[in-house]
Order: sequence, then C-alpha cells, then structure tokens
Amino acid sequence: MNLRHLIFFRELAHTQYMAKAAENLNISQPSLSYAISHLEQELGAPLFEKDGRNIKLTSFGKIYLEFVQRGLTELDHGQALIGQLLNVNEGHIHLGFTYTLGQRLVPELVTEFQKDQANQQITFSFAQGNTVQLLTDLLDEQYDFVLSSYVAAIGDQNLRNKLTFTPIVQQEIVLAVPNDHPLASRTTVSLNEIQNYPLIYFSKNSGLRPLLDNLLKTANVKPNIRCEIEEDHTIIGFVQYGYGIALVPNLPQLDHSLVHIVHIKESSATHQIYLVLKNNHFSPPSSSRFQNFVENYCQKNFTAKKRLI
Repeated sequence: MNLRHLIFFRELAHTQYMAKAAENLNISQPSLSYAISHLEQELGAPLFEKDGRNIKLTSFGKIYLEFVQRGLTELDHGQALIGQLLNVNEGHIHLGFTYTLGQRLVPELVTEFQKDQANQQITFSFAQGNTVQLLTDLLDEQYDFVLSSYVAAIGDQNLRNKLTFTPIVQQEIVLAVPNDHPLASRTTVSLNEIQNYPLIYFSKNSGLRPLLDNLLKTANVKPNIRCEIEEDHTIIGFVQYGYGIALVPNLPQLDHSLVHIVHIKESSATHQIYLVLKNNHFSPPSSSRFQNFVENYCQKNFTAKKRLI
C-alpha cells in the first residue's frame, strides 16, 4: 500500500472535486486519477462514483476513509513526536534510579538542569527500583539511562559489552544503630566491632549487596545476618525498633532522632554510583544534553571537591 496514495485519497474524499484535490496536492489530475485507480485495484472495490460534475464516496469509500484518516492521523502524531524528541530544547527523558538517590541527588540534578531556560521544555518521567531491576529494564529500552550501582552480570547474562558504566558520585556507607544500642555513644567504629551484633542486611537484589559483601570480607568480618531487606527506609525502620544494626548509605533525609549514625573508620566504606547507558542505543539530543549535564555537575560539585552524597 502506497502511503502517498492514501494521502491523495483522503484529500479527494474531502474536496470531492478532482481538479481542486490535485491543486491542493500540487500534482496533475492524471497523476491523481492514476493513484486512485491503483488504490481501487488493490482493494478490489470502487472508492468514488460520479455525482454530476463532481464525484462522491461510495459506501466502500466511506468505510475506508474512516480507517485511512485514523491511520494517517496516528502517523502525523508519531512524526510530530519524533520531531519533538529530536529537538535539543524539548523532548522527554525516561530516567531510572535506585531508591536512595531520590532523596537528594536526582531532585538536585533535575532542578539545577532546568534552571537553564533552554532546558525548561524538557520533561521527565521517573522510576525507582533495585539495580538489577533497573538494568534489566534499561536493556529492554524502558529508560534512556539509569543511575545505579555497578553489576557485572544479571544471571548468566554478562553486561560488560551491553552497558556502559560511568562513575559520577560516591555515597558514604555508615552504621545505623538503635538509640539505646551500646554503639550509640560512638561517632566512629571499625567493621570488626560489629560482627557480634545482629545485622539487618541488604538483599541479593540490591546493588549495595556485592559492595557490603566485599567490604566485610576485606575486613575479615563474618556478619551475624538476622534478616535481608531490599529497601533502605524499611531497614532503618527495623533498626529503630531494635531488631538489629545495619550498614546503609548516609541518607540525607534520615531522621537522626530515630536512629544513631556511626561513621565507619575504613576509608573503603563508600558506594560508587554510576550513570549507565545501553551500548549502541540511540540517545535523543535532550537525553544526551542531560547526561552531559549530570557528568559535568557531579564532577564539579562532588568529585573535584571530594564530597560524598
């Protein structure tokens, strides 16, 4: 089916006058007649019939026009959307990020980005999840990019040749303890001091889990894991009620009246956050602009100043 022929058919159906339709389409009448004849042959049904000096739609033509108009309208909408996405000053960005980044980093990045008047027409949609879930969805192209931990593989799927991980900021890992805990009087603690206490640990789905496993292994600590939980705030809730202690990111909105935060003496107690892109995936100009902003902003405001989030 020739798309131009459908456009010709729609115009002729609206004017019901061959000369006028040809003029509006900027083609000759013979070319228009040929297109309509070819379309009728493909369908095996007449679309127009004579009505005096003019023409009118047949019953087949009226039915077909409804579908042609609907289809061409959808194509027009699609073309307009693609044009918008390719406009560096407009477009829509699908961003995924891990739970802890919603408290400060992502709101800060988006707000600072849109302070530039040139970026104010760029819109966002956001989704949160654990690192494995986010990276799986990124591979399915549900996001333009993701802010998360590093994962080398998901199941038996190696990610090294499929995703690009660019480090942007680091989070401090701290120890959260109940306010009446023996360690609540401390401001710093070594990792080997925590192994005798029940530990609320991140689940295997969390991007923090490999980091914490390696951190404790390096310190020769065998953790006394009481339970495993995926989400940070739920972990803090269990700590608050004395169910155990926990190694968590130093969350900016953490209420220090609920739990006591103890800093870890080991300098390796940091969590690297990455900007993750799918390899060989087309990135709209608006998305590329925000990616560049994120990298430059984090370099200037965190890495260069040796600041953690």
